[in-house]
Amino acid sequence: MRLKKFLLRYYPPGIILEYEQSGMMKSKSIDLLDLKPTSDVDLLLDDIIAKEPLITPSKMEQVRKLILRLKEKQAESVDHHFYLFKVLRAHILPLTNVAFNKSGTSFITGSYDRTCKVWDTASGEELHVLEGHKNVVYAIAFNNPYGDKIATGSFDKTCKLWSAESGKCYHTYKGHTAEIVCVAFNPQSTVVATGSMDTTAKLWDVQKGAEISTLSGHSAEIISCSFNTTGDQLLTGSFDHTVSVWDTATGRRLHTLIGHRGEISNAQFNFDNSLIVTGSMDKTCKIWDSRTGQCIGTLRGHDDEVLDVCFDLTGQYIATASADGTGRVYNALTHHCVSKLEGHEGEISKITFSPQGTRCLTASSDKTGRLWDPFSGKCIQVLEGHNDEIFSCAFNYEGNIIVTGSKDNTCRLWR
Repeated sequence: MRLKKFLLRYYPPGIILEYEQSGMMKSKSIDLLDLKPTSDVDLLLDDIIAKEPLITPSKMEQVRKLILRLKEKQAESVDHHFYLFKVLRAHILPLTNVAFNKSGTSFITGSYDRTCKVWDTASGEELHVLEGHKNVVYAIAFNNPYGDKIATGSFDKTCKLWSAESGKCYHTYKGHTAEIVCVAFNPQSTVVATGSMDTTAKLWDVQKGAEISTLSGHSAEIISCSFNTTGDQLLTGSFDHTVSVWDTATGRRLHTLIGHRGEISNAQFNFDNSLIVTGSMDKTCKIWDSRTGQCIGTLRGHDDEVLDVCFDLTGQYIATASADGTGRVYNALTHHCVSKLEGHEGEISKITFSPQGTRCLTASSDKTGRLWDPFSGKCIQVLEGHNDEIFSCAFNYEGNIIVTGSKDNTCRLWR
């Protein structure tokens, strides 16, 4: 067994080991979820070496440098003020979604105008127009962390796979009998998942362009799909009030998460895949043990539908967004409400943590985005200027650029 190289993952704090075994490239992650700016690097290094035989004495200094870089990243000021960098008249019809590639060098926008566009983040220039769908491009995704491919899901019932570099269409995946509303790549970038209004999800082979399996079992539309960090399981959330956990290798349903009394809005695994969080139109979120499929907690407090939910990248906190115009942050282990994010004058459709976990970003129908301190609930900054509701927002990998997408046909870059 030969260790080829190290890769650095800034957040959640961790190191990826890539190594060769029997001629096959393999990877293993070392989590540093407890790393703090005050952590003793030597003690941490000794602990890692004791647990991980792949790290030989010759690699120790490299690991030390990676840990120091992670510490520096954590210690960077959280007082960054974002300024409007560019307004992009992106599409002739409203946008549906925005997404960054992993490095943040480019981002994509989907639209009702039947196209997806690829943009250069540094200049704001349009790089490619991905044309070919015959209806709304509703769901879009990069194959992060690689970022060389894009998947688009459309109301025309197809999903297309594109080259992010050239804009060439590799494959058109056909088989759904109704609109595709969610797409996701597995972490290895070998499989694309699609979720449809036809009540099924499908897994597709990235290289061959062929269907791998159809995941049947929901009794109503599938609205969300997401892989775990190892890619061996997929979550699908449905209007039938349930979430299904699927084995991606066999297409078998492992668990059905039953307990919500309304449609599901989103479902996600945490970083180590031990927990699942679900948001619902029944005004609650639920936390589930992913191994047993049992509900271990219900997060209450919202007065209206929960429209979005997410873990921070360490899996220690959960943020929720609601039609009641507020967001909330909960401790994922104690289920205690840490803070309430109050200030928007309309429903919040999207919420996300900054990569460092020191900020929450929300998108609202009140035409603004807001940055929050997730622990105090204080509003740090209001991102103003859009002329219609903002329904999508994202941080880049470094956490120092934001993109907001609006019904006003534009997206805005903030730095």
